[in-house]
Amino acid sequence: MELHDVWFVLIAVLWTGYFFLEGFDFGIGVLTKLLARNRTEKRVLINTIGPVWDGNEVWLLSAGGATFAAFPEWYATLFSGFYLPLLLILVCLIVRGVAFEYRAKRPEEQWQRNWENAIFWTSLLPAFLWGVAFGNIVRGVKIDQDFEYVGNLWDLLNPYAILGGLVTLSLFTFHGAVFAALKTLGDIRERARKLALALGLVTAVLALAFLLWTQADNGDGKSLVALVVAVVALVAAIGANQLGREGWAFALSGLTIVAAVAMLFLSLFPNVMPSSLNEEWSLTVTNASSSPYTLKIMTWCAVIATPVVMLYQGWTYWVFRKRIGTQHIAEAAH
Repeated sequence: MELHDVWFVLIAVLWTGYFFLEGFDFGIGVLTKLLARNRTEKRVLINTIGPVWDGNEVWLLSAGGATFAAFPEWYATLFSGFYLPLLLILVCLIVRGVAFEYRAKRPEEQWQRNWENAIFWTSLLPAFLWGVAFGNIVRGVKIDQDFEYVGNLWDLLNPYAILGGLVTLSLFTFHGAVFAALKTLGDIRERARKLALALGLVTAVLALAFLLWTQADNGDGKSLVALVVAVVALVAAIGANQLGREGWAFALSGLTIVAAVAMLFLSLFPNVMPSSLNEEWSLTVTNASSSPYTLKIMTWCAVIATPVVMLYQGWTYWVFRKRIGTQHIAEAAH
């Protein structure tokens, strides 16, 4: 296996880790309106991700940085062609971080309500837009012979990509509901499990349609295996949630995300960004990659840094592993 193939796999792993971890982050943000009945319950939900949400975004920075260094042509075409949706995602992530930090800085009702609305919308929009972006990457976009995107914003809002956005939004919200059931106590835990059932059923319908469409257009035997794993894991996650096995439900909903993202990258390879105008103009792991020397240096850096990142993130989750409930929210927090 050539180094550019290795880095394609590593970038797929980084995106998978990001969607696994930030997926329930986004889901919790959406659930602050769908699940929480009052300000105390919103505080409970926010506190479930309070110690980890910023660490989860390290995976996005790593994925973007790795793409820039390993596949500069891919990075340039992607970020220029998808400039507006990616800018919107970036703005949402910035506002979302500020909302987490500043929501409780002042006691006024309007102040806190505004930041809570910001948390909801800046969780919902990226969850949808990431699906739209990756749907377009797999489907192919208008790239010319100079490897430049020549389409417009409306070309990105096609039925396949919109369905992909609905899948990521519903799947991340389901993932968040399962995480909420795993991390909370009392009535909110029971309602999270009930809501996870409804969200899981909706997700199953949307995901099956999207993955079958992907398989029909770009799939092969390997992507078909990933499709089957994703569907089985999602059904098993719904079942485990109904049985009250929240740890298993969360692991299986995470496996659904892993298998679904794996299917997208398997359908994409050896392309990194197909051209819908001419197959010969597609960006591939060969023509979009950096020099072998650059990839070699990056590989050594990844070997050293990746275990460190995973260890400190694992330690963070272990430290903050206990459940929380409304009884743990101090009155002053309101």
